[in-house]
Amino acid sequence: MKILLLGKNGQVGWELQRALQPLGQVVALSRFGKGDLVGDLTDLSGLYRTLSNYKPDVVVNAAAYTAVDKAESEPALARRINAEAPQVLAECMAKLGGWLVHYSTDYVFDGSGDHRWCEDQSTAPLNVYGQTKLAGEQAIQASGCQHLIFRTSWVYAARGGNFAKTMLRLAAEREQLKVIDDQIGSPTGAELIADITAHSLRIADCKPKVSGLYHLAADGEVSWYGYASFVIEQARQAGKVLAMQKIAAITTADYPTPAQRPLNSRLDCSKLRNIFGLHLPHWQNGVRRLLSEYKEY
Repeated sequence: MKILLLGKNGQVGWELQRALQPLGQVVALSRFGKGDLVGDLTDLSGLYRTLSNYKPDVVVNAAAYTAVDKAESEPALARRINAEAPQVLAECMAKLGGWLVHYSTDYVFDGSGDHRWCEDQSTAPLNVYGQTKLAGEQAIQASGCQHLIFRTSWVYAARGGNFAKTMLRLAAEREQLKVIDDQIGSPTGAELIADITAHSLRIADCKPKVSGLYHLAADGEVSWYGYASFVIEQARQAGKVLAMQKIAAITTADYPTPAQRPLNSRLDCSKLRNIFGLHLPHWQNGVRRLLSEYKEY
């Protein structure tokens, strides 16, 4: 199996470099590309040439425009990367007869209610980021290529910055923190996403009918406030000395941002579990492992 991975240096892309290796020959590209291979999602003609010449069996697109607030002032660039580039990838893979794996987001929903969102429920993104990610999904589905689209939420990774590390740093510096308590989701590790991607591709290679859209998030749910409280509790249990005395719960309205965020990011992942025979671990398991591997923890 020839696999072309785009976005190798991102949170999910970094873990995919490891998880995809047992499946075959993996060529991993950053936006700078490699030789004649183009990895820059703003270069649509270059992407098309790359796929046409390399002829991969699978393209895994882990690259995206993810600066949610900045997208409000850069809608054209966000659309080029999140919608137009996936369309080029999908149309090319449809011609080659291969698979396209793509990642999307809970931001395609309006975040109303307190239910878990299913794949077939109506979408209504609140911001430019969500709108462009939805357009990318739709372009892939319309292309007719074999695809696995994974919608996920609250992604974190041990490599680079993440919410848990930020909370620990601030808790060591400040006596009080203010954290949003009315946005609910499930922190989902990039490692989990990468492993599920590899598992799903093994099955997809034998069962083309699994092509489609899936929700992929860790089990359980929590607010950002609850997430921060858990991280700090774990740190204190491990003997970490923190300056923080109090975490104050605030609302989304108390912390305005250029892009509106959904309040309800709960995803129903039963389709993924049933089709691929998977167990999705509780979000606390992944965060505990993250903290155990954090050198400064």
